Amino acid sequence: MKKVLLLLMPLMILSCKKESSVAENTNQDSMVATEKVVQDSAFDSVDQSQKDSVINNAAITKEVLRTGVAREEKDRVIVRLADGERLPFTIGEEFTDKHDKLILKISNYNKPKITAKIATKQQDFNIRFNQIQLPDGKMDGPFMREITYDVPIPGEIWLIIGKNNMADGKTTGSFSVTVE
Repeated sequence: MKKVLLLLMPLMILSCKKESSVAENTNQDSMVATEKVVQDSAFDSVDQSQKDSVINNAAITKEVLRTGVAREEKDRVIVRLADGERLPFTIGEEFTDKHDKLILKISNYNKPKITAKIATKQQDFNIRFNQIQLPDGKMDGPFMREITYDVPIPGEIWLIIGKNNMADGKTTGSFSVTVE
């Protein structure tokens, strides 16, 4: 019995550890590092006027920057949180072997129509807008790499981006999403 307890104790301790929470970071160095990653990444397809509004494109950072976009990862899903009052903006992400879905949650969205576009360097990148969730809870989809959708009421909108199960192509790589 004591041997079983000794084996279970480390497992119980490890399972009780908390994940580190997303913290606000106002350190200027992290802003410079993020801007450097944006310039050196796969977002060359975005023109300079859009690069000025690019938000937190560093796939390695999880901090909330002054721009108000947070990034969380759980299992195979990346969740990005953005404020609809800061439109238009472009965010960048990367799907790896362990990430194959992005949920972009846009709070405080108060325009009658949303327009979004996915840009990639890879021609054979299998990616699209799988669904949109409207503030009233209704969902619609699938769509292609561009979406224009009427929004009936203000509130939080989710853009769910992932692979197209009906098509072939690479499922890993860098991309950017522009929302207007």
